[in-house]
Amino acid sequence: LVARCSQELVGEGKRPLSAARRAEILQANEELAGQALRTLGVAARELPADALEHEEVDEGLEHELIFLGLIGMIDPPREEAKQAVARAKNAGIRPIMITGDHPITAAIIAGELGIASDGRAVTGVELEKQTDEALAQTVREVSVYARVNPEHKLRIVKALQSGGATVAMTGDGVNDAPALKAADIGVAMGITGTDVSKQAADVVLTDDNFATIVAAVEEGRAIFTNIRKFLRYLLASNMGEVMTMFFGVLLAKVIGLHAEGSAVVLPLLATQLLWINLVTDGAPALALGVDPADAGVMRKPPRPRDEGVITRRMWFDIFFVGFVSAAGTLAVLDASLPGGLIEGSGSMRYAQTMAFTTVMLFSLFTVFNSRSFERSAFAGLFSNQWLWGAVLLSLLLQMAVVYTPFLQQAFSTASLSFGDWLRCTAVASSVLWLGELGKLIRRARNQQAVAG
Repeated sequence: LVARCSQELVGEGKRPLSAARRAEILQANEELAGQALRTLGVAARELPADALEHEEVDEGLEHELIFLGLIGMIDPPREEAKQAVARAKNAGIRPIMITGDHPITAAIIAGELGIASDGRAVTGVELEKQTDEALAQTVREVSVYARVNPEHKLRIVKALQSGGATVAMTGDGVNDAPALKAADIGVAMGITGTDVSKQAADVVLTDDNFATIVAAVEEGRAIFTNIRKFLRYLLASNMGEVMTMFFGVLLAKVIGLHAEGSAVVLPLLATQLLWINLVTDGAPALALGVDPADAGVMRKPPRPRDEGVITRRMWFDIFFVGFVSAAGTLAVLDASLPGGLIEGSGSMRYAQTMAFTTVMLFSLFTVFNSRSFERSAFAGLFSNQWLWGAVLLSLLLQMAVVYTPFLQQAFSTASLSFGDWLRCTAVASSVLWLGELGKLIRRARNQQAVAG
């Protein structure tokens, strides 16, 4: 604006704008910007009353202006913004400031927020001089951009994406629409945003607060983690049942499941499997869907873009839990029958009831293991009251099947003694203790990796 001015207002009079005064005004602008103030120059021009009534206004009217003054405006960041930036960085998210403000103002505010501490800010003029290759290097090093226009924002987004980053872009104006559309996640401002920006965006922020974006990331991570818990639990439980049936038939003679004639005696009846899947497993699985977020969910880096919902480590855990469940259940079955590897004296109905109860208890212990891959099951043990209610419901339903006469007839079960329940519980708890041992090893490895 100063370059378009030829005079300045002093009191009620005007005087030519000298080179020395231009330098003083620019210096004052720098000083205000150094105080983290947003600066605004004001100028005017006296024109005849009919000068703007023509259909085409001469652009030359915006020259030979009279400089009126310089305004410094404070626009402090919200109190929660600094904390939100810190949480984002801990979560592996890199905040980048793109603004139309003076570069000094932008650098100081970025420093206050913790976005960047080097005091470096790249301007739009500098961006225009850089090739795409140079810009790709710049966006890896610089987190503050000032005096930029919409074209610069679009280039920055594409440069970040070319480096493999997943980019979320915020904006509110019509000119922000291309960058919002190009970003992996476009976030429009719901209060100050234009309709065009909202239509171009994927998400509309109703309170225009950066902290809300960070909170949404945390909520999204918690939901995704709970989906994994849900799948891990159900697949591990079902894998245990499948392995129990498979190895029970395969090793029938070894464990004392004697067949009569050509008939095959199964370790579990079909009705018992359906009961476990539809009744006793269902409530705990649903309770995992509302499990509170782990305390460290925002201290982990983002997962790789090509990583599936079920990872290789999850599959290993699922098969491991399934194997332990099957081995424990068949051991209880063997110990309840005459013959086999472990001598017992019970009837087939009694043995199948013991196996039925052991499989159910394996599922209940597995649900606690499934709450986290690394955190102990005993950490925050009572934080999910819904889970405890579901576990209690499953136990009550199992006791009803074991002790209620008409349900005994429907599910071919026999009453169990207190000692029987203790044996089933002791065997089924093995999956919990083995899981705790595995988590302890993982935590030790992670600590060594961090220390290294």
